[in-house]
Amino acid sequence: MSYLKIDHVDKTFQRGATSTPVLKDISLDIERGEYVSVIGHSGCGKSTLLNIIAGLTPITSGAVLLEGREVRDPGPERAVVFQNHSLLPWLTVYDNVALAVNKVFGGRKSKAERHDWIMHNLDLVQMGHAKDKRPAEISGGMKQRVGIARGLSMEPKILLLDEPFGALDALTRAHLQDSIMQIHATLGNTMIMITHDVDEAVLLSDRIVMMTNGPSARIGEVLDVRLARPRKRLDLVSDRTYIAAREAVLKFLYERHRFVEAA
Repeated sequence: MSYLKIDHVDKTFQRGATSTPVLKDISLDIERGEYVSVIGHSGCGKSTLLNIIAGLTPITSGAVLLEGREVRDPGPERAVVFQNHSLLPWLTVYDNVALAVNKVFGGRKSKAERHDWIMHNLDLVQMGHAKDKRPAEISGGMKQRVGIARGLSMEPKILLLDEPFGALDALTRAHLQDSIMQIHATLGNTMIMITHDVDEAVLLSDRIVMMTNGPSARIGEVLDVRLARPRKRLDLVSDRTYIAAREAVLKFLYERHRFVEAA
């Protein structure tokens, strides 16, 4: 049995008499500990698919099963890190993470245990030193680290990343990508990431799910990224497997874009 099973999922948005089909017959099995990226052109339903897995968007037909149990609503076993860090500006870094920890572990861990767990997760993303700062006092990359720490602090079975580095400069993005690889190697958790960045997808992923263009987007291809871990970006620049994977994704996206232009 698959760890996460997306089983013939359709999604249509209804507004009055107007129906907008977004996803059509999406089926995908994801194993425990996998890092899977979903890539495609804007409007192909990538974020909708992520929100369905998170339980934030209802399914029109089909099902999502996590360890054999159907996903219908949000839950702490599926934490989401958004492109917008969504930190509460009046709370400190520590308190933003504490909000999630107290919600999930309030009845299971003592106050001292919750404190240690908050600091553990802040240290994991190298933000322990900034625990008393508020979001306005830290950089965009640091805010996103806090968002990741908050997600991890819920001890989720799956961490869902919705273009988590999209709003960051290239250097900050690279540092956070390295951090995510280290966290994934340390925790061995399951991660699903939405991205527009081909290099990011190849660098981080075990598999890349390539979506066709909307409406009624489907899974066009799934690419296995056969690169050994740990991965170092500078070593991959001339790696034939890396180059071949990158070319395969670019070819798929280019052909889909050309198809849209010709339609």
